[in-house]
Order: sequence, then C-alpha cells, then structure tokens
Amino acid sequence: MSPLGFGLSIEPQLWALIFVMVRVGAAFVAAPVFSAVAIPLVVRVTLSGAIGVLVLSVHPITPPEHVFALATILSVAAEALVGLALGFVLQIAFAAPMIASELIGTSMGIGFASAIDPQNGKSTPALGQFFSMMLTLLFLSVNGHLILVEMIVKSYVALPPGGAWLKPQQLENIAFFGGYTFLAGLLLALPVGFLLLCLNLVVGMISRSAPSLNLFAVGLPASLAVGVVALALGFPAMGDYLLVIIDEGLAATQSLVLG
Repeated sequence: MSPLGFGLSIEPQLWALIFVMVRVGAAFVAAPVFSAVAIPLVVRVTLSGAIGVLVLSVHPITPPEHVFALATILSVAAEALVGLALGFVLQIAFAAPMIASELIGTSMGIGFASAIDPQNGKSTPALGQFFSMMLTLLFLSVNGHLILVEMIVKSYVALPPGGAWLKPQQLENIAFFGGYTFLAGLLLALPVGFLLLCLNLVVGMISRSAPSLNLFAVGLPASLAVGVVALALGFPAMGDYLLVIIDEGLAATQSLVLG
C-alpha cells in the first residue's frame, strides 16, 4: 500500500478518535480526582485517547464529514456539554465535605486554619482538606473512577454523538442535585455539630451567670477539645456517610446517562 493510501485510510479513524476524545476529555476536566492540578495534562490526554480507542472498538461512531462546518461545531459543543455534565455531577457530591468542614470548623474556632487543596490548587479549610482526602480515598477504594469511565462509555448509547444535546429535564435534575450538597454537608456535620452546639449553649449560660468570666479563655479551648474528641468518636459514622455521598453521586451520574 502506498503512503498516500495509508494516510487516506488512517485519517478518518484519527478524526473519529479526536471526536470521541472531546466527551471523555471534558468529563475528566470536570470530574473529581481526574481534574486535580497534580495530574499533568499529558496524562489526561493519554487517558482520554486510551478510553477513546475502547469506545471506538465498542460503538461504531461516524464523525462529521466537514471539520469547519456549523453542524460539526455544534456536534463538538454537544459532546463537550455531555462530558462536562457527567463530571460536574460528581463534583457536586464532592463539595459536601467542604460545607461540613465550614460548619464544624466555625463551631470549633479553627475556621481560620487553611491549607492548599491539591485537587484545585486553592486555599481551603484544613478540616475540609481532611474530609476531601478521605472522600477521595473512599472513592478510589470502591472503584468509583472505573464506574465513571463505564458511565462515559455507556453515555454513547443513551446520548449518541452527532448533536445529542441534554434534555431540559436532565439539566433540571443536575440543578436540583446541587441541593443535595447542602443536605449532605449538614448531615455529615451533624454528629460533631450537635455536640458543639450543646457546648456553646452551656458556655453561654455560664457567661450569663458569671459576666466577669473570660469567655474566649474558656470557650475556645473547650470547643477545640470537644471538637477533636467528637471527630475521633464520630468519624466511623461520618465515614459511612461519605460512602453514601459517593453512591448518591454515582447514582445521579447513572440517571443522567440512562435518562
């Protein structure tokens, strides 16, 4: 076979691979773990290409013929929207520990303590960093990353490429799933937050009965001590609920794929 013939035979396959990588790459940009700043761009592109090859081997996908046509641009935009939606749903679930850390940290008096989050490269509360690391480890331990890849592959059946835009009902479900973040954050902070609330009520009563008592000298050490002990005692139950958050996020992603 001549070099020209080889080039003509490989070019459509390469264009199909690039077209498939748009959805996969967009999902990795928005999804937790894969979107971490610590993961190099070359690794993401390589993973997108590897998964794209697997998708092409399972689903026969025909890319648009004209690269710079308006229909092609709309098809690429639809692929990017579907991929971003798949990753963004999981990202919503992963925001729940940050809300819980804000509630617990403010009650304990360590809301000022912050650290650099390796997931997004921004400053986050130190307690939220701890919860985020635990959620990430649990997500990897239950093979959540493999389930996400499976959902991306299945999305080519429910949402075939070539202008498959998300339905308004699916976009509405994504928006309403954002409310689950606040619910999960409150439930995650409930064991420790309830004890700290009781402590603050007791300290408030003592400060009213003894106005000369230095509230900060007594309340802050007591809040720190009770908060640390409550975290140590309540973390097994909080770890179980972190698994529930992961299951809810994956279920929301599955409902988006399966319609």
